[in-house]
Amino acid sequence: MEITAKMIQELRAATSAGMLDCRKALVEADGNFQKAVDWLREKGMATAAKRSDRSASNGAVELYSHGGGRVGVMVEVNCETDFVARSEAFRSFAHEVALQIAASAPQYVSEADIPESVLAHEAEIARKRAAEEGKAAVADRIVEGRLNKFKDEVCLMRQAYIRDDSLTIEKLLHQTIASTGENLIIRRFSRWELGEASGSQAE
Repeated sequence: MEITAKMIQELRAATSAGMLDCRKALVEADGNFQKAVDWLREKGMATAAKRSDRSASNGAVELYSHGGGRVGVMVEVNCETDFVARSEAFRSFAHEVALQIAASAPQYVSEADIPESVLAHEAEIARKRAAEEGKAAVADRIVEGRLNKFKDEVCLMRQAYIRDDSLTIEKLLHQTIASTGENLIIRRFSRWELGEASGSQAE
């Protein structure tokens, strides 16, 4: 059975497991969603699986201005209850996400949000570069490496956390889920920089 990006995204939303782990789980389960969830839980990867069926409709829209107004960020982070939305841990997390967006300028929340056309374009550039450098024999490996690097740069969840590069934003999210005891979602963001023709938006 073909494992699609949509299937991976849905499993990731339900379990908060990593994208690659979700893909592997779906492959192991032959595309069966519930079996894939069970596989992740058995491996200890579904850290938020027991909370994933709860609605995350509370939260906050965090606003951040940087560099004397040269960069502005608005990010929506959701949680389950108003109690957690008002907690210091949640507010701190939302603020850190806004800082990350201001500093690192991601274009998408997660890997699943990248259009296939964008990935195809990046792959073509990498393949042509490999050919020009006389590395056609290992082009597939070069393309894979280039795409992974591209995803690390443009996906908020895959970016290294600016305060601790041993963490990604996805891992920071999982830590906050564990500490608050609620399902949390980085829903969407917008980033504006003075002089840009248009701001970047992701949801």
